[in-house]
Amino acid sequence: MKSTDRFRTVRSSTVRSGFLAACCALVLVAGCSSADTDTDPAPEQAASSNEVTIAVTPTTTTVVDPGTEPRRVLAFETSDANEQNVDLTTTSTVSQQISDGAPQDFSSPELTVPLSASTSDTVPDDDASTGATRSVELTIGAATSPDEGLTDALSASEGSSARLATTDSGAITALHITPADAALDTARAAIERSLNAAVYRSVDFPEAEVGVGATWTVDQQVLSGITLNQRTTVTLRALDGDRATLDVAITQTPESTTWNLPDDAGTLNIETYTFTGSGTLEIDLTRPLPVGGSITAGGEQMYTDPESTTVLRQTVGDSITWAAR
Repeated sequence: MKSTDRFRTVRSSTVRSGFLAACCALVLVAGCSSADTDTDPAPEQAASSNEVTIAVTPTTTTVVDPGTEPRRVLAFETSDANEQNVDLTTTSTVSQQISDGAPQDFSSPELTVPLSASTSDTVPDDDASTGATRSVELTIGAATSPDEGLTDALSASEGSSARLATTDSGAITALHITPADAALDTARAAIERSLNAAVYRSVDFPEAEVGVGATWTVDQQVLSGITLNQRTTVTLRALDGDRATLDVAITQTPESTTWNLPDDAGTLNIETYTFTGSGTLEIDLTRPLPVGGSITAGGEQMYTDPESTTVLRQTVGDSITWAAR
């Protein structure tokens, strides 16, 4: 990533180097920088074949309203299903301003990742230890982006694979990504961000019986430099056999008003932090991934340096869309 290079252009005698380093880290918190999409020629980038395992924080699901009769336990049963083919499209925008400096754009290009998914009841021991009861195996197709440089870099990632460790209720407990042997770092990072976004915009069902109109909350911590408490409120708008229409509302709040920077670099005050989102997901309980729907979220944050008058403001947003293929 090249976000640190961009920050050198705004360095001045009034801004401490530690605070600038924190600003770089905050870009990672908000949107994982710009995916390094300055688009160097693909052959000059290093290939990688190491599996990446991303632990997923646990969820707590609480029923607020069980809904109307008839009610039933909603759980996935996908082991006998045919392969599912969907497109996952994600966006991430980050605009940042340091004090009176010029705004900077650290957004990531839109990315569409074709996924072919199948389910196995055979769960590796490391996933079983997280409570997973199912493995969702993903094959990644030819991903594309409006950014031509990123699309060129993505071509070598076709055939990469991933695995979601999940429970019968739909909670995702781990994400494993195995890039294709020739996959480039730029493309690998973009796909990893997209899949990770899908994980934290997923919804799991309560263990209790629910009916149409039911509402439940899913609480989960998002660990991205700053610990964020994320609450997803889900309403079962419609249920037709195994197909559920879910209305989703998301809020995030920081666990603390102070951020202790890594490597003893000091602290930042979190002066304001807003982040909300909403959308609808179409879920087929016989399919491992959503069959449709989208969620859009965004907000604004302001951080201050207690040792100076420097202020960092950010406006961030993201979206995720599922489409059957």
